[in-house]
Amino acid sequence: MKNAKIRLTFNNQEIVMNMRDNPTTRDLLKRLPLTLKFEDYSGAEKIGHLSHSLTTSGAPSGRDPSVGDIAFYAPWGNIALYYHDVSYYDGIIPMGYTNPSEMKKLEKMKGDFNVRIERID
Repeated sequence: MKNAKIRLTFNNQEIVMNMRDNPTTRDLLKRLPLTLKFEDYSGAEKIGHLSHSLTTSGAPSGRDPSVGDIAFYAPWGNIALYYHDVSYYDGIIPMGYTNPSEMKKLEKMKGDFNVRIERID
């Protein structure tokens, strides 16, 4: 799992993310590749709902995510991609990160859109 990376592909663009080594991330990586429908949430993040929840074993109680983070939001069972700053929330489990400037690609996406997620390491 060391140095694992994923590629998000959408609208003829891509973002590569460096993944953290934790049980939630490992659970996601086992399910890849997959395609999820994402939507905007609160003008700060794009969210995509998984058909099955990821493990939360050993996860922190919450997190204050940074721009460029990918996380699992356990209460709703969705993946969140942060393109603007948000506050600390219970249930956010960090899974990876990229350069914050890469998230401008996501911010520009309007309406629902599909994202292909695949492991590339």
